[in-house]
Amino acid sequence: MFGKLFSAFSHDTAIDLGTANVLVYVHGAGIIINEPSVVAVNQKTGQVVAIGNEAKKMMGRTPPHISIIRPLQEGVISDFEVTQEMLAYFIKKVHHPRAGFFARPRVVIGIPSGITEVERRAVRDAVKNAGASEAYLVEEPMAAAIGLRLPVEEPIGTMVMDIGGGTTDIAVMSLGGIVSSLNLRLAGDRLNSDIVNYVRDEYKLLLGEKTAEELKISIGAASKLDETFDSVVRGRDLVTGLPREVRLTDGDVRVAIAKTVRAIIAGVKDVVEDTPPELVSDIVRRGVWMVGGGAQLRGLAGLIEQEVKIPTRIAEDPTTAVVRGCGMIVENIQDFRTILVEHEEAVSPE
Repeated sequence: MFGKLFSAFSHDTAIDLGTANVLVYVHGAGIIINEPSVVAVNQKTGQVVAIGNEAKKMMGRTPPHISIIRPLQEGVISDFEVTQEMLAYFIKKVHHPRAGFFARPRVVIGIPSGITEVERRAVRDAVKNAGASEAYLVEEPMAAAIGLRLPVEEPIGTMVMDIGGGTTDIAVMSLGGIVSSLNLRLAGDRLNSDIVNYVRDEYKLLLGEKTAEELKISIGAASKLDETFDSVVRGRDLVTGLPREVRLTDGDVRVAIAKTVRAIIAGVKDVVEDTPPELVSDIVRRGVWMVGGGAQLRGLAGLIEQEVKIPTRIAEDPTTAVVRGCGMIVENIQDFRTILVEHEEAVSPE
């Protein structure tokens, strides 16, 4: 009877806890949350003012006593308490309002490959303290491959490249495990910083991070395109201190992000070099799958294919691949238990 009451209110949950966004999948309902990993905190009281979409709206517009915090940096937790508050908010948001005591779902959560035991424990503890009854960890490239329904448990080489906000995770998988991988602390956030720095140095104009991200999405490209794009951006003139606008092209963005793009491509080459030749043969035949928000950067897939000599394709709906994979795991935990990094069951609440 207790089990039936528990299941009536609480549903197993999958979370893609990204540096830029949090996506939440609920068993039987699908993906129901996709919000920024941003929290607004009142420094006078220590109270959380807003989380997710509402907090992002405040970026660049807050008084001094309200701080906008991104509690995950480069794929790992940098502010444990704020991350815990954010997770608790999202977990409560997707469960029955009358669940109360019983709203303690099992949670599968994606983590970057190659992070330390301390970093893994921080994720697990944050999830448990936020209200999960059990916390299961799975490496994000593996989750993405499962979400794409790739044959990760077969003796076939599968290569996935996950370009998120804080990290680029590149991995080759076979027989349910990761054979070779590399986690680069270079991804969407670094590209935004590259654009801010380039515009500052070349045009003596200071842009905000949000403006740089919008510029990257609207006209950004990793390689020269047949069609040209341009956009007018507004910022503060570093000489006069007054507002000014300039027109930037896709060529400007391409130059700005070139160094980071080259480093990411070098990372792909390093993973291929560390992969057994039999699996490399599979990858050359089957290609590299790109997921994450950064996969959508114009020209990047083609540039990787040109440089690495391996077919490279962008997955359908690349931003949800990881959480879809975590969702498939949470719906069939027993079937995927050997793929999980680890799990630890919580003690029932007293």
